[in-house]
Amino acid sequence: MLNEQQKKAIRERLNRIEGQIRGVQRMVEEDRYCMDILAQTRSVVAALRAVEDRIMENHLHTCVVDAIRTEDTSAQKEKVDEVMTVLSQFRKHG
Repeated sequence: MLNEQQKKAIRERLNRIEGQIRGVQRMVEEDRYCMDILAQTRSVVAALRAVEDRIMENHLHTCVVDAIRTEDTSAQKEKVDEVMTVLSQFRKHG
């Protein structure tokens, strides 16, 4: 689970991303140059990936570590499977 400081940092990042999205919407409405719009969308994607990285890092340091510390092999397998599923999804959509 995310602690309050982590939640705050992620909320702040998401608020910035929300602003970036509004900026991209304005660019589209203003018929801005396609390559400029694409540059901004890449920036949004990079910002979202940074949020994903922080959440994944937290998950690894908390939920996964907790499962590994137990002797519950099914909980350990479940956490490893979760991480592998997400990594697989990242590869498909990367």
